[in-house]
Amino acid sequence: LALNPWDVVLCISGTIISCENAIVVVVIFYTPAFRAPMFLLIGSLATADLLAGLGLILHFAFVYFIPSEAVSLLTVGLLVTSFTASVSSLLAITIDRYLSLYNALTYYSERTVTRTYIMLILTWGASICYGLLPVMGWNCLKEPSACSIVKPLTKNHLIILSASFFAVFAAMLQLYVQICRIVCRHAHQIAVQRHFLASSHYVTTRKGIATLAVILGTFASCWLPFAVYGLLGDDGSPALYTYATLLPATYNSMLNPVIYAFRNQEIQKVLWAVCCGCFSSALPFRSRSPSDV
Repeated sequence: LALNPWDVVLCISGTIISCENAIVVVVIFYTPAFRAPMFLLIGSLATADLLAGLGLILHFAFVYFIPSEAVSLLTVGLLVTSFTASVSSLLAITIDRYLSLYNALTYYSERTVTRTYIMLILTWGASICYGLLPVMGWNCLKEPSACSIVKPLTKNHLIILSASFFAVFAAMLQLYVQICRIVCRHAHQIAVQRHFLASSHYVTTRKGIATLAVILGTFASCWLPFAVYGLLGDDGSPALYTYATLLPATYNSMLNPVIYAFRNQEIQKVLWAVCCGCFSSALPFRSRSPSDV
């Protein structure tokens, strides 16, 4: 096959994604202090994005060096599983943040740990089921007219994935609106109790809203083009449009470590300790709420 520049760019993106998220996975896995629910969810997100990066690399390698229909189904299944798990993990993190504010008094309890494990099981269970569909026979290899913009996924399969994305995005939007209301109310109450100036309350509220806008804006700008095109396009659509919408979707996995992991102060401490050669798994950490992440 002639080398497609778009495939090269996707492979490079996969390499960057894999390196970034491998750092997060290693830090969380080898640091006993990172066993709190919020770090488990961040670890789930990083693992999903790591698999997505590896999937992009493997897809490039197999397409150009070991072309095979069976291998193509496996790599596409891996990509569907990993990207679905990534989006689902973002929803789980949003739910965890909301509950940490809505049920602040009971958040640090055994029930929160149980709920986190349930969300992880549901996230990965649903993602694996989505990814196994092409391998189990729901593909368009024998019926090219049923193909979607991403071969060998069928049009109906991609419609389900796109609809699932819109459902996740709507849920995240609603939860972050509620989080914004809670944060604004708490900031106002603190300002009144401590006799802060109105400008201080305004700055705190604006900062919180700006953070939530960055999170939702990044997620929407990366995934919305591909989700919309997945609903509208078909096998006859230009491949250029597929690549142009799929590439931004991969950038979400590239930005997730920056937004959810590298901004966390505890993870920053471990990374600085590793860089300084003084890593210790028993580093002291201050208990933080997921809403601070």
